[in-house]
Amino acid sequence: MSKIISDKAIKARQYWIEEIRKLSGNFGSDTDKLEKELEDEIKRNGVLTLIDHLRLCGNIPESYGHDTSEEKLYSKYTDYLLSLAYTALGLKSLVLKERTDAADVEAFAKDYSFVADAKAFRLSRTAKNQKDFKVQAMQGWKRGKPYAMVVCPIYQLPTSSSQIYQQATTQNVCVFTYSHLALLLAYSEKEGKSKAQQLLKKVFETVQTLNPSKNATDYWLAVNRTILSFSKAVEPLWSIEKGVAAESIAISKEEALTFLALEREKIMQMSHEEALKELIKVHKIESRIKTVGTVSDNGLFTLQ
Repeated sequence: MSKIISDKAIKARQYWIEEIRKLSGNFGSDTDKLEKELEDEIKRNGVLTLIDHLRLCGNIPESYGHDTSEEKLYSKYTDYLLSLAYTALGLKSLVLKERTDAADVEAFAKDYSFVADAKAFRLSRTAKNQKDFKVQAMQGWKRGKPYAMVVCPIYQLPTSSSQIYQQATTQNVCVFTYSHLALLLAYSEKEGKSKAQQLLKKVFETVQTLNPSKNATDYWLAVNRTILSFSKAVEPLWSIEKGVAAESIAISKEEALTFLALEREKIMQMSHEEALKELIKVHKIESRIKTVGTVSDNGLFTLQ
């Protein structure tokens, strides 16, 4: 079976990892540069390039240090991708500059509006709890808007029982994935922006009508069936993104494992004194490698 994610898309991912590293330093001006460069790239290369970004953006590069300027700028990168995706669907969208007590993105259709937040995680991160997803916080950040959306990497979401879904169905917050958003963009390209906006509204309305529950299967069956039943044109696009979900995991794991292996090699080549100082880090790298190795397709796209 031929690959769906092209080598060009993988190289573009590597370019942006380094570009964010180069840009980071002065957060205020860096975000403006990042936003403009992303906008220019999408205008130049089209929506398919934006879809490639969405397919690979869910994991924070392991090469970025914790709480560094690169990590913070990467968070803005995912916010800008969200806003550009909504714009590509024909909505008006903007990334908010304020950082506290507010959602990161606002979007406006003709007959509805919503706030949104982008989430990304390191593959090596073990403990993720409900607060990491900010579902409950999004309810307070609607600021009078009827809907809210949290967009996450599909392979990092709970697949059985989770407080995340309890909060989402209680507070009317749509938990969505970059994979589903990429699907909406592909559908928009095929059937038009107006229909894509209608489908997005249907998803919001579906979440709004769900009974409060921690059950992941109930949640994703409702969301996935809403999308698949909207149009016959969705099904072939769904099959593509289902394959992409597995590919993106493999690509992300290779990226993370390559970096961690190089880090381990660098440490092992140190002098005895240097190695002793880095001993704790070695153990941390081994733990991170083990965690990355456990990431796999969680099958959310198979719930139909």
